[in-house]
Amino acid sequence: MDSVLLQNYLPIVVFLGIAVGMACVIVLASFLVAKQKPDAEKISAYECGFDAFDDARSKFDVRFYLVSILFIIFDLEVAFLFPWAVTLGKIGLYGFWSMIIFLGVLTIGFIYEWRKGALDWE
Repeated sequence: MDSVLLQNYLPIVVFLGIAVGMACVIVLASFLVAKQKPDAEKISAYECGFDAFDDARSKFDVRFYLVSILFIIFDLEVAFLFPWAVTLGKIGLYGFWSMIIFLGVLTIGFIYEWRKGALDWE
């Protein structure tokens, strides 16, 4: 009986082996094919606004955290909206108004952040 159970997991093991093998080949190919010559443009600050090789204890603007927290909040909102939309016919009016209240609280929080100027970049 144990061999039958192990045979059921064989496709998963084969799939994981192929995935790990392909990942190793792709990473190795990128090191072999790509130029490994960083210049000043490549190591400069890109999206985050920090210097690439600077002191980790330096002060920086807290707005980066605010934007990331807002992104996480609205990302979770979307994650809750999809299952809600799929089951809307089954959950009835109670589920509908619960989600409206949830969206209202998030909207009020977003308006508060907007009015406080947390999203303004000077």
